[in-house]
Amino acid sequence: MIRRLFLLLAVGCISLCASAQVQLTHNGSPAGRIIYSDSRDTEAANLLASFIKQISGATLPVTQKAVKPRKGDVVIARVDNPAITEDGFRITTPSGTLLIESTKGKGSVYAVTELLERWLGTNYWSEREYDITSQPTIKLPAINLLSNPDFRYRQSQNYALATDSVYRMWMRLEEPREEFINGMFVHTFDRLLPSAVYGEAHPEYYAYFDGVRHPGKASQWCLTNPEVFEVVSARLDSIFKANPDLDMISVSQNDGNYTNCKCEECARIDSIEGAPSGSLIHFLNKLADRFPDKQFSTLAYIYTMHPPKHVKPRPNVNIMLCDIDCYREVPLQYNASGRDFLKALDGWSRITDNIYVWDYGINFDGTSTPFPNFHIIQPNMQTFKKAGATMHFSQIAGFRGGDMSELRTWLISKLMWDTNANVDSLITVFTDGYYGAAGPYIKRYLQLQEGALLGSRIPLWIYDSPVTHKDGMFNPNLMRIYNDLFDRAEAAVAADSTLVDRVRRSRLPLQYVELELARTDPQKDLADINAKLDTFEQRSIRYGLATLNERNNSPVDYCHLYRERYLPRTAVNKAAGATVSFSKPVPAPYDRIAATALTDGLYGGATYKDAWIGWEGTDVDITLDMGKATEFTTVTADFLQQLGAWILQPLSVTFSVSDDDVNFTPLSTVSLTEDSSPKIKFEAVKYTSPAPVEARYIRLGIEATKYCPHWHYGVGNVCWVFLDEITVE
Repeated sequence: MIRRLFLLLAVGCISLCASAQVQLTHNGSPAGRIIYSDSRDTEAANLLASFIKQISGATLPVTQKAVKPRKGDVVIARVDNPAITEDGFRITTPSGTLLIESTKGKGSVYAVTELLERWLGTNYWSEREYDITSQPTIKLPAINLLSNPDFRYRQSQNYALATDSVYRMWMRLEEPREEFINGMFVHTFDRLLPSAVYGEAHPEYYAYFDGVRHPGKASQWCLTNPEVFEVVSARLDSIFKANPDLDMISVSQNDGNYTNCKCEECARIDSIEGAPSGSLIHFLNKLADRFPDKQFSTLAYIYTMHPPKHVKPRPNVNIMLCDIDCYREVPLQYNASGRDFLKALDGWSRITDNIYVWDYGINFDGTSTPFPNFHIIQPNMQTFKKAGATMHFSQIAGFRGGDMSELRTWLISKLMWDTNANVDSLITVFTDGYYGAAGPYIKRYLQLQEGALLGSRIPLWIYDSPVTHKDGMFNPNLMRIYNDLFDRAEAAVAADSTLVDRVRRSRLPLQYVELELARTDPQKDLADINAKLDTFEQRSIRYGLATLNERNNSPVDYCHLYRERYLPRTAVNKAAGATVSFSKPVPAPYDRIAATALTDGLYGGATYKDAWIGWEGTDVDITLDMGKATEFTTVTADFLQQLGAWILQPLSVTFSVSDDDVNFTPLSTVSLTEDSSPKIKFEAVKYTSPAPVEARYIRLGIEATKYCPHWHYGVGNVCWVFLDEITVE
């Protein structure tokens, strides 16, 4: 009887499953139709039909007419179901049909991609790079899946998002233009109250600190000035009327730190609230009250990261909280910078449930430098979700040729949808699927690099240099292993040019690290370096690597500059090994290398963290003691301009000479023109005498810029002057 009962149950189950199965195609011919009624589902219907055609060869008819479904049909419907959230979906197979249900957003499109990926063997990896599993007969099993995203708004970066509409749908990512009115996404103060229009006539609209107002393109507002509120409100009203289809806009501080208004009234409010976010939220709440049907997003960023003590954001004020100052080698709760951010996150979550978290998985100073943070992405996202964040932006180096751009976006998109997904399995799916037989080597490379970072105990920063990690995850032994793994990866797919290209493109960041480390090595193998420069330049062009940092310095320019700047010179630097003294103490940590950095023959790179020494907000005299009277014609000082780090070239350099280190004779003053270009630059300031000069002491009097100008986002604050090598020839 037990066996009979089991057989009856089994037969019943088989019958039930058979009735729930859906056959969409048969031997390359359609067995059903795609039916939908809501025009919002047109994209989903056409996407499914397109891929069914590629998979089976069958063209499923697509109809928007109200027809009665039959077995084999796909029905895409908008429903009123509270269990399905924005962008969520439900897939079922009632009575031999395939039913896709969604409420609002793009749930139907995402259901189609889920169906194709999970049940039809289709994986979309990158820009028009996807795998199809051919099957002339498509028969689906019984399905009952409800899927909702963990974040209602999901944003990241990748070069393919702008060029491949299917990729963007597949990654389930959104763009600011879909959510924010008129592209008003972030750092909008100057767009709403342009200093070019109001700055001269109304300096009182802008931040007051250090005894003066600071109107400028990057200046913050005086948030307690009633005229500012009225002018901005009028501007917003016109924007809302011109853009009736969206309801969210960003009213947020300009980029930069220490530039908030400290006038008497702003300072009073911020003092009561215990943070500069106090005056900001008071201002945003007034806007929210005036326009109650609109959503106002504002930054909690750098100086406004921590919440106010008393005032609470209105429900229609969205807090865009940024963890820009955190280190990335461990999850946020395991280092001091992360814990400070989590304190802010907890504070905001106690006073609002309208939180957008902006996280960073990018090295801005080296977008093609390996950034092994894959192990912290999931725990951090889980923390954001637990705190109640409903919107999330993961900013990454999504450039073509950036560090693991394809894998990074793919993995982030999966975790933004389901923060509890199995990360190790996902990475394996991608590396095996995208790189083929090379996949295991690529995954091993990622694992070793992660372990080396953690073992080194060197923080991972978003303004890092490879040189920072030369004794850690980029030490010589590990670099040999990394290169061996890539060699084996290339060999494993040598017969497939597509896969070889994918491996080589992913190797570019490692090759960049090799060049950066080599430039700091006093003993250089010139033949080896030149070969590596040629390879890196050629492959950067071939694979479309266009930039090495957020300032858009190109790899081609880098290679040309490298040959001129970092390879040994034929001319002898007579200052090599000279004793150097300074009129002002060299601040830490630059004092550690100050004695040798200016005359050691090693030129600094695009980040100030190696070879450079600098001073903040002050002029300085630098004196070279040549040891004896020395004849020369040219003196050159090498300066760094890196606007993102508030490092500006000097205003002028005065060259003088002396025989006794007391009485100096000026030779010339070289003045520099202000340069607002965002690119990182090396400025060689040179004096050349028409006839040989003889002296023991050579002095450079550096007139620093001292304060960030009105166009800079540190407007009004002190800036740095940095230099490295001084040559005497």
